Formats: sequence, structure tokens, C-alpha cells
Amino acid sequence: MPIRDQGYRQYAGERTLHGRAWWVIARTAIVERLHDRWFLALLLFSWSRFVMVAVQLYIGTTVARASFLAPTADTFHSFLEQQRAFVFFITIYAGAGLIANDRQSNALQIYLSKPITRIEYIAGKCVSLAVFLIGVTWVPAMVLLILQVLFSGSFAFISEHPRLIPAISAASVLQVTLAAATMVALSSLSRNRRFVAILYAGMVLFAAALERALSVATDNPAWILVSPQNTLAVVTDAIFNGAADAPIPVPVAALAVGAILALCAWILERRVRAVEAVG
Repeated sequence: MPIRDQGYRQYAGERTLHGRAWWVIARTAIVERLHDRWFLALLLFSWSRFVMVAVQLYIGTTVARASFLAPTADTFHSFLEQQRAFVFFITIYAGAGLIANDRQSNALQIYLSKPITRIEYIAGKCVSLAVFLIGVTWVPAMVLLILQVLFSGSFAFISEHPRLIPAISAASVLQVTLAAATMVALSSLSRNRRFVAILYAGMVLFAAALERALSVATDNPAWILVSPQNTLAVVTDAIFNGAADAPIPVPVAALAVGAILALCAWILERRVRAVEAVG
């Protein structure tokens, strides 16, 4: 029987460049969520406000007697503010188990034992959540702006508000970044996704209630710093309308938001470690 040469052979398959693992992780999480009918229903319902504003834009643009419904820059600002509720629920639904599930099933050890860096792992988890949050903030807001151009038949509205597109983009990015970073950091603290969901809900709702109570009791608007969401609202208000009526200095609010993001990064650095693969 002839013996075939089993020596070295050059690899002829497809080579995958390093640094793309984050997209594999993100895509897997996105596809998993898209197979959940309840989550799809939540996404669909999150566009209900979009439909209402679109009808308002159409009537305000095409009906002369309904000129009071004509859009302004504040129309898009209000839309993003009202989407905060959907951002809250989608963040809990799609984000609570991002790392908690991996810790519960010990999949985190498998991830980190492969040629995947910690940054790629965290980035993939954050992107998977950010994609859905962008889909209920920036995307519908930009579609509304496009509809306004189509209904009016001109770019006059955009010309009159040159800062609108950058404002929508900046406000959406800040809102999505804060929600995604906070949830992913909290998800790394526990193996139970239900506990993570309760922790995030308590942090958002309790902080807002505490801030309101302290502000009323002391008549001091600086307590707004207790609530991350309301602090972010100060920054987004300044992006759209300037800082004239801000309850606290906008730089202070921006530093507070930056501090929260830095804290999330520190938590992830401490909780997502490659040493767990051999621990």
C-alpha cells in the first residue's frame, strides 16, 4: 500500500483578519434577539410615536389651517426625549443578559480562552445593544427629517436649521452610549439577568425619584446630578437649544456623564478578565 506524503502543506483556506471578533459577537447577539417575537413586538411598538409625529408633519406641512402643527427644531428634540421610555425597556430586554448569561453558563471562559481580546468582547456586546437603541432614536428621527423634506418639497427647513442634523446625531449617540455602557457594566456584575434588569430599573427610576424629591425639598437644582438620565437631558437640551435655561452648568453635566462612562469602563475592566479562563 503506497504511503502518501503527510508533510507540511500551505493553508489554502480563507484568512480572517484579526480585530473582527467584536462583529461576530455583536451579530450573534443581534440575530438571537431578532428571533424573539416579544422583542420584535417591542421594537415595532417603539415606532408608534414615529407614526404620530409623521402624521403631524404631514398635516402641518400640507394643510394651511394646521400651520400650528408645522415642525420646528423642538419637534425633533421632543421626539428624542419621548423615546427615552422605549430606550429604557429595550435596554433592559436586550441588554440585561449580555454578559450575565455568559457568566452563568461559563461561556465567558470560552470567549477569553480564544484569540479574542477583552476589548473586542466588550465592544461586541455594546454594539449589539447599541444597534437596537439607534434603531429607535437616530434612525426614526432622521426618517422624520426626510419625510419633512418630502412633504414640503424643498430643503428650506434644513437650511433654516443647519444645526439640526448634528444635534440629532449627537443627542442620539450620547443617549445610546450612556444606556449601552451602563447596562453592559451592570450585566458584568451578576450571573442573573433578572437581577441585572432590576438593578438597572432601580438605578434609573429610583435615581429620578430621589432627584425630584431632593430638588423639591431643598430647592436646589444641583440635585439633578443624582439622576444620570436627567443629567444627560441637560446636555441634550444644550445641544438643541443652548445653555440659557440649564438648571446646572452644561460643562458640569457633561463631566458627570463622562464620569459615569468612566465608571462603567472601570467596572468592565475589573469584571471581564482573561484570567477567568484559567481561574
